[in-house]
Amino acid sequence: MADRVSRLFAILGSRAVLRIDGPDRADFLQGLISNDVTKLARNVAIYAALLTAQGRFLHDLFLANFGDAFLLDAEAARLADLIRRLTIYKLRSKVAIAPVDEFMVCAALGQDALSVLGLPGDIGAAVPFAGGVAFTDPRNRAMGARLIVPRETEPALTQLGFARTDATDYDRLRLSLGIPDGSRDLVPEKSLLMESGFDDLNGIDWSKGCYIGQELTARMKYRALVKKLLVPVTVAGPMPAPGTAIMSGEDEVGEMRSGRDGAALALLRLDAMEKAPLNAGAAIISVRPR
Repeated sequence: MADRVSRLFAILGSRAVLRIDGPDRADFLQGLISNDVTKLARNVAIYAALLTAQGRFLHDLFLANFGDAFLLDAEAARLADLIRRLTIYKLRSKVAIAPVDEFMVCAALGQDALSVLGLPGDIGAAVPFAGGVAFTDPRNRAMGARLIVPRETEPALTQLGFARTDATDYDRLRLSLGIPDGSRDLVPEKSLLMESGFDDLNGIDWSKGCYIGQELTARMKYRALVKKLLVPVTVAGPMPAPGTAIMSGEDEVGEMRSGRDGAALALLRLDAMEKAPLNAGAAIISVRPR
């Protein structure tokens, strides 16, 4: 974990970078994603989702301003699908969408990681760094910093006292905080933002104009229609595979998502949160406070 040394950085190989150029880039994205693109500035990054027209999850995105363009941090394995979906909506918009293979996504962890990078504690605060951008994780400042930077940036980080680790340290931290990781925890074309804690992750703006999937998302919030929630859980026993049913006696009350080392995320019915015991396969599942 990040407290073993004062500063760690991990290259997040599961993420990739898109660049969106053109004078219509802000208006183009504003009508598509769940957060307010007008918040983006040289010193502000945001987190958001792209949804289906029915309000179901498709992709999660980190967006940062980069000169006269936006950089998008998205899932590498599903990048082609994201490009395809964005291109469908391009129409006559003056935008160009292209992967940036020479850039990578990193997480910087540790108690003083933000200050060493010149970042204030404000979520989403952004600064230029090593030819790219660094920003305080907009979901939760306890996640440290996120960097979208050229692949040769590692020496700049080591000079600042960051020791390289692998993505498992990042994974342990996000699981301890109950933070989902893209399609590992949010099922494409099925998961709903309000069931997935996206509001608590600062991924939804409630005052912006319309975007794809907004109607169902707003209805679930304002009519209190949420019946299930993605929550952090403790796992006693063998880690169940994602999708394993969680049982309360004979009743199925949820299903597992990602996990490691006794910590996981699970989608649970609200009325099952206080029930015990809960089982997923041979494991006992206990809900943890966030």
